[in-house]
Amino acid sequence: MTNSTPPLVECEQIHAGLAVSDLSAAIEFYVKKLGFQLGFKWGDPPSFAGVTLGKVQIFLQEGTPTPNPETGAAYFSVGDADALYEFHRANGVEVVEEIGDRVYGIRDYVVKDLYGHSLVFGHYIYNAGPPIRIERVDVPVRLEKRLAGLLKDLAEHKRMSVDSCLEEMILHTNEGVEPHTKSTLRYIEELKKKHGIDYDSHGSYRFVEE
Repeated sequence: MTNSTPPLVECEQIHAGLAVSDLSAAIEFYVKKLGFQLGFKWGDPPSFAGVTLGKVQIFLQEGTPTPNPETGAAYFSVGDADALYEFHRANGVEVVEEIGDRVYGIRDYVVKDLYGHSLVFGHYIYNAGPPIRIERVDVPVRLEKRLAGLLKDLAEHKRMSVDSCLEEMILHTNEGVEPHTKSTLRYIEELKKKHGIDYDSHGSYRFVEE
């Protein structure tokens, strides 16, 4: 008798495993050329390793590479595919499909590693989809001077108007998710130093106008 109802499975991570003929060379390529970080090496001498890009880890194992150029690929969702693309091009990584906006709503590109494995890097195109008809209204907003400067710089960095940047943050708040990517958060840290923002997220409760 078979059970047709699958169990409730919690799965928060997935690791691609790639066979490489030279583990040391593969690690050097992934770290120096692709921008990954070495997570671990296993064995004496090492025959298995993990390299990470952000929170994503893939496994490299010594063996006979058998990449399938037609269907086999490892996909990575990143914060800014254009910046990573420029980094890969500058490092001489073989790009087999140039960066571009795809009909499936992702801007991505494809590279090959030393052993022919296809690696796809992309980010979501958030303006994909049908237009949403809206009516904008004027809302009187007065901001702390340093925060206003940061917001203006942030909107320019994201190629958005200040209005659209605020709308994006409110919409993310409505869904209970972080409105910024990791790379944007790092940039915000730079802007906080630039504008001298030395208070935390609860600082607004203590603002006193001069």
